[in-house]
Amino acid sequence: MTTATSVIDRHTAASERTAFGEKSRACRAEKQMREIHHNNGGALLHFLRSLVSSSAAHTAEDLVQETMLRAWRNLDAVPLEPESQRRWLFTVARRLAIDAYRKRQSRPTEVSLIDTEPAAHDGQAAETVIAKLTLRHAVGELSPAHRSVLQELYVEGHTLDETATRLGVPVGTVKSRAHYAMRQLRNALLGS
Repeated sequence: MTTATSVIDRHTAASERTAFGEKSRACRAEKQMREIHHNNGGALLHFLRSLVSSSAAHTAEDLVQETMLRAWRNLDAVPLEPESQRRWLFTVARRLAIDAYRKRQSRPTEVSLIDTEPAAHDGQAAETVIAKLTLRHAVGELSPAHRSVLQELYVEGHTLDETATRLGVPVGTVKSRAHYAMRQLRNALLGS
């Protein structure tokens, strides 16, 4: 009985030491990562922003996070000496930026759904596309006042009185703007 009890006690003590050792190691790793991020995060972000296009600022932030994740996963490989540590991080970050660039280049160009045109199924596909593009260009050429009247009347479906109230102009002004806007669109579509 005492032999079994002593074996259980030794096993329990060993388990507690292992658990304490792992917890202590995890705390040290977390502290080390906080220091790495504190000492190098800003410089990494600045470096990566210079590598990615200015329109993709979020990409640089994502790459910093990915660099820190790689450091966390390979914490034993990250040098402790500050200069070597920074060099290691910048190398990882540069390689991640190159990989991200290559991945973007291998994908087809992303197109906004607004810019796409549905294809017609009959023989007049080209004419339909040309008419739609012409109309889109003509609407873009309208003044904001004329465009807002057309939006209210023909897109939103409001009456003349509702449109006048919503825009804060007299009903006669709504009629006049609608007339001249429609005339300008008709002339653009007919090629006059």
